[in-house]
Amino acid sequence: MNGRDNGVTAAGVVLGVGLGGFVDGIVLHQLLQWHHMLSNWSLPRTLENMELNTLWDGLFHLFTLACVAAGLVMLWRAARRPHFEWSGSRFAGALLMGWGGFNIVEGLINHVWLGVHHVNEQVPSWQWAYWDWGFIVASAAIFLIGLALNARASRGLARGAA
Repeated sequence: MNGRDNGVTAAGVVLGVGLGGFVDGIVLHQLLQWHHMLSNWSLPRTLENMELNTLWDGLFHLFTLACVAAGLVMLWRAARRPHFEWSGSRFAGALLMGWGGFNIVEGLINHVWLGVHHVNEQVPSWQWAYWDWGFIVASAAIFLIGLALNARASRGLARGAA
């Protein structure tokens, strides 16, 4: 075994983006109702604004669904390649890299730079930055754990111990 990736990491990263986005949308948008996609720009206090936020939440979920579908196709193609080498650690690491990486980018762009929404808009506004940066730091930790798992698995496959 030579530790070749054959596309498993890329598939896992794309799947991680989609699954992480689903968790964000389901938990933060729907279950906890802490924010919606445009809730800081278009306060969901009127029916019209809530409809707009619901539409953008749906578009976000459509994006995450497309990522999951693309990741599954990529994984299926990787598994059909000759000399496919499977590593659960590599795949789990890639999922965490995609999830954490997406949340870092989304957090920096939507929460910090654009202020489209904040992680928890149910707390006083002076606390929003703490929640936003906590989300980004936690996401960086998830990404780094995934990177470490992926690297360890790659070294193990290169040595022949998947």
